[in-house]
Amino acid sequence: MATMTEVAATVDRKTPYHDYHATASVLRGRLERPIEQEIEEQAALKLEDRRGGHLTRFSEEVSIEGLITFTKGKTRVSGSRSRKNNGWITLSTSIIEGLNALEVITADRVVSQVSTEHPHDDGHFPQVTFLGTQFTNLAVSGFPLQLTFNFGICGNRPAENRSYLRDVTFLNAVKQQTQKIANAAGLPTELKAVYLDKITAIDELIRSKGDNEPSRPHEPKVTCSLIESIGKIPIPGVTSYGNLLVIPDFGTVTLGEIVVGEKNYEDSTKPGVYFELTGINMQMGCVGDGNAQAANAKANGTTRP
Repeated sequence: MATMTEVAATVDRKTPYHDYHATASVLRGRLERPIEQEIEEQAALKLEDRRGGHLTRFSEEVSIEGLITFTKGKTRVSGSRSRKNNGWITLSTSIIEGLNALEVITADRVVSQVSTEHPHDDGHFPQVTFLGTQFTNLAVSGFPLQLTFNFGICGNRPAENRSYLRDVTFLNAVKQQTQKIANAAGLPTELKAVYLDKITAIDELIRSKGDNEPSRPHEPKVTCSLIESIGKIPIPGVTSYGNLLVIPDFGTVTLGEIVVGEKNYEDSTKPGVYFELTGINMQMGCVGDGNAQAANAKANGTTRP
């Protein structure tokens, strides 16, 4: 179902205008064992235009060969003008209920929600909030997880109309969170290497913070999380590091994972910044092989000139 909230108008190239961008899906990925099968994006939605509007989609009783199932799924994306300050608000929401992945990861309900607000003046880069994101009765083999949240990981909108990926305050917060995982005792060697590579990429962005070029050819991105820690689980060998779960005979699971990246647009003097939140990201290997992402929501927008 779709409703349009704005009417397209002739664009005055000297007056700020905005293109909304939002996507959402309930479940996606690929299984390799015990069967080989692409997990088609469930309840996938996309908003990408200047008029804004509101789109919704539903899905019920989905089973990926009985290996990954959910009872209900819902996605929403919308774009509209702010009555408070005349800026542009983009909202992306993904909800999955009754999730069961190989009887190991279960949840009554997971919600990923991303909302960005671009101000009317100097509005190339937005304020972002993840308010509404939640995990209800998330468990590993029936044992409930105790999650500690950090909804402020992205902080306030950077000053001087700067990209988040050129803002030292934000980059240092991401680096600190990443270092806690990389330096944690017992982290498997192959995962430690992955997180050390992430720190190297963050350091490169910090060093280039004064780079005022309108775009970067490689469109950089960093990864952080709304989840600061996961409580101890009474299953031998199951360990947690920040938002990361390592589960023997299953694989790894990351919770509340946020990708913050830049995207270049040919007709814009500045890159656009996007925020993509994945509630549960499973990289499986043993009981089943493959990957699956549940409750994915992404939002951003492009303001010109």
